[in-house]
Amino acid sequence: MLVLLPPSEGKAASGRGAPLKPESLSLPGLAGARESVLAELVDLCAADEDKAREVLGLSEGLRGEVAKNLELRTAGARPAGEIYTGVLYDALDLASLDPAARRRAARSLLVFSGLWGAVAVTDRIPSYRCSMGVRLPGLGALGAYWRTPMASVMPEAAGSGLVLDLRSAAYAAAWKPKGEVAARTATVRVLHAPTRKVVSHFNKATKGRIVRGLLTDGAAPEDPAALVEALRDLGYVVEARAPGRAGTPWALDVLVDEVH
Repeated sequence: MLVLLPPSEGKAASGRGAPLKPESLSLPGLAGARESVLAELVDLCAADEDKAREVLGLSEGLRGEVAKNLELRTAGARPAGEIYTGVLYDALDLASLDPAARRRAARSLLVFSGLWGAVAVTDRIPSYRCSMGVRLPGLGALGAYWRTPMASVMPEAAGSGLVLDLRSAAYAAAWKPKGEVAARTATVRVLHAPTRKVVSHFNKATKGRIVRGLLTDGAAPEDPAALVEALRDLGYVVEARAPGRAGTPWALDVLVDEVH
């Protein structure tokens, strides 16, 4: 099982660890594309702080994020699972998983990123600010930029089993499963049961809880139909829609009354 996650907008501080080693990151086929984004991002932040804030969509109060990007090559690096914070990652709570569940997380979780393309939760990265929705002056819109390099590495990364796609729309734009990979992919939408509407907090927290539950339970569904049963075994109310045509993923709705 491969689980595709969005990153978090906010991130923990880099800390005092050794700096980034780009060659150590997962998906080495993305190395060239990563270097291009990294180089332009650092140059942009070094040249004009106000322009960088505009490009990155940062308010005056987040001006310090520009300075953070200047230090990407020298700042301490930590596992991505520690860098990403926010509602989904709080609910997932990787640090409190038992050793077996942590090993499953290391094998199966992939976090998409405007800067790195995608990284494993064990990959050591510095804290940064660069969402997939950013349009860099040279490389253009990052969602579109990443499509070609992602298309070359993701089919192999997806292996032959289930792909559980929990990404938000901006990050899903960087790679869309096709063909037989799409047929074994399931996307998940979390709905507030009384209103049947997507509510951000319910959506993010429940997705984190779903991943945690699968990891802790040791569930290894091999296809979307088996995933539906695994989620129901974990106590979730799930409505599933099989693909209406070839080459499209399953769509799962998880109905939630409240999130604690």
